Order: sequence, then C-alpha cells, then structure tokens
Amino acid sequence: QVQLVESGGGLVQAGGSLRLSCEASGRTFSNYGMGWFRQVPGKEREFVATIGWNGVNSYYADSVKGRFAISRDNSENLVYLRMNILKPEDTAVYYCAAARSRFASTVTREYDYWGQGTQVTVSS
Repeated sequence: QVQLVESGGGLVQAGGSLRLSCEASGRTFSNYGMGWFRQVPGKEREFVATIGWNGVNSYYADSVKGRFAISRDNSENLVYLRMNILKPEDTAVYYCAAARSRFASTVTREYDYWGQGTQVTVSS
C-alpha cells in the first residue's frame, strides 16, 4: 500500500501561482511513476501531469503545458506540482496518484493509489 497526502491548495487570483505537494509513505517511492489529476463536480477526473520514477520523463495535459511543472524528490518521498499563470478554469480538486509501474502515465486507470485531494480555487 502507498499512502498519499496532498497539501498546498487554496484560493488564488487569476495570474497567480501555487505549489502543490504530495507526500508518499508505505513503500519505496522511487518504484512508482507519479501523477496529478483534477476534478470538478459533475465531470470526470482528468489528467494534469505525470513524472517517471527518476524524474527524467514528464508529460502534461495540453491545457496546462507551459504553465505547470511537475517534479519529485525521491529522497523526501515528495512530488510537486508548480502551477503558474493560474486561470479560473484551473479551479478543481487536485489529486496526487501513484502509478502501477515506475513510468509516467497519462492514463487514469493505470494508477492504483490516490490521495484525498486538495482544493484549488482561482478567482477572476
């Protein structure tokens, strides 16, 4: 089992920045590709960003490319999502997830472990 706890969400004005953190525990963190997803009420959870086990490969949803950056610190069991130039449409609950393999994945069903989520609200 892998336990994931997100933090860093909050209320920010459009154009502002936030950094989300996700702390993992339970198993060897570097065995897992990690991802960030988001969800708004009434919609399916959507992929935001993913990073492979060694931090070399990362991929982003088109809607956040160039504004968001995912990173990880395997020594601290942490994965981050730096969000810049935030827009009202970025408002959602953001979830951290650990993939079934060590590799980055954009596919929701390839993630076995999920955090409880952290709310991000961007005001216009």
